[in-house]
Amino acid sequence: MNAPVQPAPPPAAPAASATGAAGPDDVAAPASTGPQQDEARFVAWLRRVAPYIHAFRGKTFVVAVPGELIQAGWLNPLVQDLSLLHAMGMRIVLVHGSRPQVNEQLRLRGVQAHYAEGLRITDPVALECAKEASGEIRLDLEAAFSQGLPNTPMAHSAVRVVSGNLVTARPVGIVDGVDYQQTGLVRKIDVQTIRFALNSGAMVLLSPLGYSPTGEAFNLSMEDVAASTAIALDADKLIVLAETGGVFDVDGTLRREVSEAEAKELLAAGTLPEEMAFTLRHALRACEGGVARAHIIPYGLDGSVLLELFQHDGVGTMLVEETLEALREAGPDDVGGLLALLRPLEDDGTLVRRDRGLIEREIGNFTVIEHDGVIFGCAALYAFPRDGIGEMAALAVNPLVQGRGDGERLLQRIEQRARAAGLKRLFVLTTRTMHWFLKRGFVLASVDQLPGQRRGLYNWQRKSLVLIKQL
Repeated sequence: MNAPVQPAPPPAAPAASATGAAGPDDVAAPASTGPQQDEARFVAWLRRVAPYIHAFRGKTFVVAVPGELIQAGWLNPLVQDLSLLHAMGMRIVLVHGSRPQVNEQLRLRGVQAHYAEGLRITDPVALECAKEASGEIRLDLEAAFSQGLPNTPMAHSAVRVVSGNLVTARPVGIVDGVDYQQTGLVRKIDVQTIRFALNSGAMVLLSPLGYSPTGEAFNLSMEDVAASTAIALDADKLIVLAETGGVFDVDGTLRREVSEAEAKELLAAGTLPEEMAFTLRHALRACEGGVARAHIIPYGLDGSVLLELFQHDGVGTMLVEETLEALREAGPDDVGGLLALLRPLEDDGTLVRRDRGLIEREIGNFTVIEHDGVIFGCAALYAFPRDGIGEMAALAVNPLVQGRGDGERLLQRIEQRARAAGLKRLFVLTTRTMHWFLKRGFVLASVDQLPGQRRGLYNWQRKSLVLIKQL
């Protein structure tokens, strides 16, 4: 569990048809052929994550670490991952929780823990326990970031951790007849000091404790401190490590992306488990306060922070203002993204090579799927109006997201475009994905059924199958 996270090898190139119709549901993993294969896979993986590294350099991330993660023994792997992000130039503010540690302190004193609406009712004994737990966790974190043994992920690292009385708090008070005593809410974050520390190359550590101008200490929730800090700093991301690991539908399916409007609907419905709703509520507050992205990820998955940041779909739920995925017609600005998507298929001979000039001239034929500005799928429609038929070509889906329905969505959009153009039939040429198209209404046909213009360009060496669908 304390071993460093090893990068997963990149997925294999997608299977594709002879016409550029990449197999949307097929991902073949070729067996390793030796050191050269492994080196090539590593280089490909590193190049794939490079755009994320460039995008995140200099960005501010607020990371909420629950006490349960520390109790479960996942502290060292997390510290190693955060140290790596820090070395990449990302500015990290760490907020820790202490709920299980406080409960253990109370148990040792023979005192029962009390909660209301997800908040601890903090009497004087509970407050002392919170102080002890936070002090111990702070020391553990500072010690973990001070590691520097050779042959470990922390070798040659120099992570400085700054903490202090950076959170001003106020009491929750009496709500619905419940006196929360020394439980508080964040009133103000010392933004100037935190930014000074971040600009100096340090990492900032905040505890779930706040102080009033009169010198009182208040016990705060980790989620409140993290969300308030992210809003005050205008952070680029709020990352909450949670036991739930994200937002799930009633059937247990993880929702990888939730818009603010969808989050409000889920909370209003009251169907989410209490802990999940509590975390989502604070993530929503952060986004409404100007934080660009809020992520809820599992703390029990080794390397979850890295997997969430450097993979397209991540491993948890990302909360955004609006859904980031778009299915739309391509424009001139998409040429570079299309070249990057199609080039691997052209290099291995699956697709006929299209140079930049050709794609620029035919850009109006393409439909693309993009997510957060990155193109992950495409298809093109070539119409033959005289014959009332169109060809779907260059259907390609990034191997990272294959098998999730993007190929079918692209097919449906191409069919819509064909109908709008007055076409009655749609055909494809394929060598590898016949069954995928047969399941979607296509039937085998002959080369003679192609429009004359396209029939003259048919490549007899490839022996592509012809499939036609009535629209």
